[in-house]
Amino acid sequence: MANYENLLFEVKDGLAFVTVNRPAALNALNTELLSELGDVFSRIDDAEDVRAVILTGAGKAFVAGADIAQMRDLTTAEGREMMKRGQRVMESIENIDKPVIAAVNGFALGGGCELAMACDVRFASDKAKFGQPEVNLGIMPAFGGTQRLPRLVGKGMAKYLIFSAEIIDAAEALRIGLVQKVFPADELLAEAEKYARLLISKSPIGLKMAKRAVNAGINLDLPSGVAFELEAYVSASASEDRVEGMAAFLEKRPAQFKNR
Repeated sequence: MANYENLLFEVKDGLAFVTVNRPAALNALNTELLSELGDVFSRIDDAEDVRAVILTGAGKAFVAGADIAQMRDLTTAEGREMMKRGQRVMESIENIDKPVIAAVNGFALGGGCELAMACDVRFASDKAKFGQPEVNLGIMPAFGGTQRLPRLVGKGMAKYLIFSAEIIDAAEALRIGLVQKVFPADELLAEAEKYARLLISKSPIGLKMAKRAVNAGINLDLPSGVAFELEAYVSASASEDRVEGMAAFLEKRPAQFKNR
């Protein structure tokens, strides 16, 4: 198992836990941390023993944003490269074939909010805070925030939050659809693991193809999305998982999925 300077990483019974671990800097995203996130999610995507992922933060922050102390001294060209790196990392998280659950334990601001949005499902602590405050710094979201936020909460609400730089609490994030569940802080990780293990019990090929269909279809017109869905279904139905899943249903027993 790889060792990282800014991440904690472990796999337990098919579930990968990735913890951003720069608590003294509120887990701010610097270039080194972005590289490590890219590496760990590449490893996870290739790992046959991993079926689902929980991403969280150490201390009182999920990720409080990009590392402004580092960004301040970047040239425009260097800043562009950092944003491109961040975008690639978010895309890699969004597009791995395994479900990724963000367990947002505290501040998820700027790049931290963008990191959470790249995950498939977001669970939040009742102490969590969300926002895109970049315009307060003379910049704008550039790890995908202007694109993912409207897709999650609608164009009007996304503009409202990005333009105002307002920080919202977990209850408001739930109301607008930015997160799916809110839990007391001391229950967050247990609830995230409970959900992740539910997903582990499902068909891997079914989850993989469903994720691909949702991710692709959101950017397509409806007929094209439905056509993509059909081909994804065909790929899943050609697997051993379909035979096992349907047999288990008819025999009223738990399915023993093997396809990876």
